[in-house]
Amino acid sequence: MQKRNSYKKLEDFLFDPSFQRWVKFEDDSAQWEEWTLENIERAKLVEEARLWILAMNVKEIPVSNKETQLALQKTWEKIKLSNEKTLKNTSRYIWIRTAAAVLIFAIASFAYFTLDDSTLLKNTITYQDLVENESNGLIEQVNNTDNPQLITLSDASSILLQPKSKISYPKTFNGRERKVFLSGEGFFEISKDLNKPFYVYSNEVITKVYGTSFRIIAYPKQPNVDVLVRTGKVKVSSNRDSKNASAKEVFLLQNQAARFVRKEQFFEKILDITQDKSLFASTNTIEKLSFEFKDIPVHQIFKTLEQAYLVTIDFPAGKLEDCYLTTSLSDMPLPEKLKIICESLGYNTRYEMNGNNIIIISNGCD
Repeated sequence: MQKRNSYKKLEDFLFDPSFQRWVKFEDDSAQWEEWTLENIERAKLVEEARLWILAMNVKEIPVSNKETQLALQKTWEKIKLSNEKTLKNTSRYIWIRTAAAVLIFAIASFAYFTLDDSTLLKNTITYQDLVENESNGLIEQVNNTDNPQLITLSDASSILLQPKSKISYPKTFNGRERKVFLSGEGFFEISKDLNKPFYVYSNEVITKVYGTSFRIIAYPKQPNVDVLVRTGKVKVSSNRDSKNASAKEVFLLQNQAARFVRKEQFFEKILDITQDKSLFASTNTIEKLSFEFKDIPVHQIFKTLEQAYLVTIDFPAGKLEDCYLTTSLSDMPLPEKLKIICESLGYNTRYEMNGNNIIIISNGCD
């Protein structure tokens, strides 16, 4: 890991056998992802290198590390030579991004013209398929109302489940991972736990997170599955084996999104949600509000939470009218937000939650 800290160029990653194994086989996945998350600029460089490895996507053959490095070096030299005349005033980064995009587009185009309808039908995964394949007992929540419903999981993660949507999850998360299954649309705020990643299965897409907030839109009859990241970073991958490099996985940072085209089985990455009208229109109030508070009356903070989560918060207004808080409640589920508020007000303050109804019990701020 210490060696990776010195990586500043694309070639550093391309010539690293451990990086190649991570991209191709997910070796040391947790370590690589945690290291990548530490720095946004580093994450961007990692993404560029991953695109190169995936775009090359050749079958494994028994060659030595020396031969592999030599082949990569020759490929790199050919790239620079063939583009020397036309790209004198263009940065290498721009060309790399374009080249990777062209390669991935070519692979995706080939898949589009060679897959027949029967193959496409086989690639479809339903919510029912996912739930039936899960051996552990699951609780299913269905939102048949006209308003979003707040769901709190055993790890304090929270989900705003939209109308005509449903989600299945275990009563408690046992083992080394946390898994839920979504049909429809939900906004997720996940409690951080680096030792137990969180997975959302939605149609043909798997979203992996450690602690962040994001929206998934995955209705069964819609042609696409959209994943929009509000804070943190997620990895989005296909639930199907595919030779198509662009159908395998995508890393997303804050305000980025991925659209999985179900028929053609590939990902389209959107680098800025605010620049995509259809995606930005799908975001809700909770994704547009700020949860950074500086010397703000407690009753106003409660109103912000009510507006964001569409809940009702009953609190003793008289006892808390002179209470002000300065705190950051960003990038955390609602139960954690409430816990921080109560702890800030004093040991005699606590909360009770019953669905979309919250009661604050307090004798005032200390």
